[in-house]
Amino acid sequence: MTIFSKIVAGDIPAHVVAETIDYLAFLDISPLAEGHVLVIPKKEVDYLFDMDDDLYTGLQIFAKIVATGLKKAIPCKRIGVAVIGLEVPHAHIHLIPMNRVDDLNFARPKLSFTNEELAATALKIREALR
Repeated sequence: MTIFSKIVAGDIPAHVVAETIDYLAFLDISPLAEGHVLVIPKKEVDYLFDMDDDLYTGLQIFAKIVATGLKKAIPCKRIGVAVIGLEVPHAHIHLIPMNRVDDLNFARPKLSFTNEELAATALKIREALR
């Protein structure tokens, strides 16, 4: 069971910003930027391109919805999209508020926010999705 599956099961807390029956979006706890969100299918599939077509397209549509709210909540030029897939063996999409190309550089040092700051950011995003 991956750490993401444990989040889906409620065994590990997360700052959830959006959820459907099949998908979950929550804040990355080691973000590149404020509002860095991970979007996952609840079904554990290691590799994004191993997902069946319906689950894959649903994930992309869900990510688009989350990105729209994220851009409203966190001032930025764009929402960057990255699929790295090496950190956790559970398909996931990174949605990252960005103003420069370098904002998507995963080699950069990660930011650190308090639990209260993460909770406030998650609330802003949830409210923007309403």
